[in-house]
Amino acid sequence: MIYLVRILNKFLTTWMLSRFYTPLRDGVAQRNSMRITVTILLAGLLLITGWAGAAEVNGVRVWPAPDHTRVVFDISSPTQYRLFSLTNPDRVVIDIDSTRLARSLDYDAPGDNSTLRKIRSGIRNGNDLRIVLDVSDKVRPETFMLKPNQAYGHRLVVDLHQIAGSTRITAAKQPVPVVKSVPSTSDNLRDIVIAIDAGHGGEDTGALGRHGTREKDVVLGVARELERLVRGERGMRPVMIRDGDYYTSLRKRTEKARRYKADLMISIHADAFKDPRASGATVYVLSERGASSEAARLVAAKENAADLVGGVSLEDKDELLASVLVDLSQTATIEASYAVASEVLGAMRPVAKIHKRQVEQAGFVVLKSPDVPSILVETAFISNPAEERKLRDRRYQRQLAQAIHNGVRAYFRKHPPAGTLLASTRHHIIARGESLSVIAQRYQVSVDSLRFANNLSSDQVQIGQRLLIPSDS
Repeated sequence: MIYLVRILNKFLTTWMLSRFYTPLRDGVAQRNSMRITVTILLAGLLLITGWAGAAEVNGVRVWPAPDHTRVVFDISSPTQYRLFSLTNPDRVVIDIDSTRLARSLDYDAPGDNSTLRKIRSGIRNGNDLRIVLDVSDKVRPETFMLKPNQAYGHRLVVDLHQIAGSTRITAAKQPVPVVKSVPSTSDNLRDIVIAIDAGHGGEDTGALGRHGTREKDVVLGVARELERLVRGERGMRPVMIRDGDYYTSLRKRTEKARRYKADLMISIHADAFKDPRASGATVYVLSERGASSEAARLVAAKENAADLVGGVSLEDKDELLASVLVDLSQTATIEASYAVASEVLGAMRPVAKIHKRQVEQAGFVVLKSPDVPSILVETAFISNPAEERKLRDRRYQRQLAQAIHNGVRAYFRKHPPAGTLLASTRHHIIARGESLSVIAQRYQVSVDSLRFANNLSSDQVQIGQRLLIPSDS
């Protein structure tokens, strides 16, 4: 409708100006008649111009997440708006200037556990639009405009954050129960926790393939396959950062991994490039520049953030000591991340074409946990039609997940964290050319501890001999 009005507006303007400048032959009466005509047309033109300039709300999408609900309104153009909350009953109100509805926004929640119960709308002051979000409890609303992207046009976003202490957010923070295939043999030994992060989600579709494949969908598929494999691995436990089609901010992803005391975070993505011939997988760890900027941020915010580095609070440390603690933690974390990434990259070679043959470094926010080793896996180029087709295939998603899992398993078999079940049950079969000192170096234990754990009186070993690898030296 707006485009039709604009065309009419242009036509009337052209016609009016042509008539106004046409030479008059019939004297004063005709000139007076022309003045009246021009005045009427000008008034109509101003009315039409105001109509054409009004924004339209074309639709709404609701994305429920464990700790918040995102409400997205498709809007024809940016406009002025105000947001405020009311109580008795709880609701959030958005007043949008000079805006009308293109279609109904009526919405009723599908269940009783939804934060957003209902969406209502009405006209305010004759020309403005009022939208009311009925909520089930008090929320902390945030709002902002999003510019057009590949999938959507202008959008007005309202995030309804659940307030700490509510029953819903408390339940959302409880650990997800996991049934292990083999139970732990000791209450003192813990599982290795793997945080699995499917990139994007909700309104953030990620990259789009030529045939409409959305990055957020395929990476969630790979993540769920990886979760299944990790759950079936003795001594490991998966934690899904995103287990549905909703958006989670980058900082909240790393915060969730730290809250679950993850031993590793794996962020899964699909790459894209303007040249559709680009292809292959890449594995990233945090860059030195990204580490430096994050260290500065952590030290600057230490008064507002306790327990930042491996269980050690920075709050009561002076700036120099806090900086040293962060640097030490990050150095060890990046070294561990690089070792994991190398194993994963090697395990992916038989399954996928490799885009970058070495582990790459970048400043991705999801890699910036100071004390959780983190890697980011670009599984393929979704902008490549052949790889887009493979990413849609559930069997290929399982193959990618299996390769990532193989790399993770290989790393933790060599470097199991102290106090874990895996650390107490490592074994090694002697291969040709291996010696006790080589095996000790591989597993980062001492030769003496190997001798003691296996009741060896000398350093002589035989091919095929099975050795118990102690958890520490």
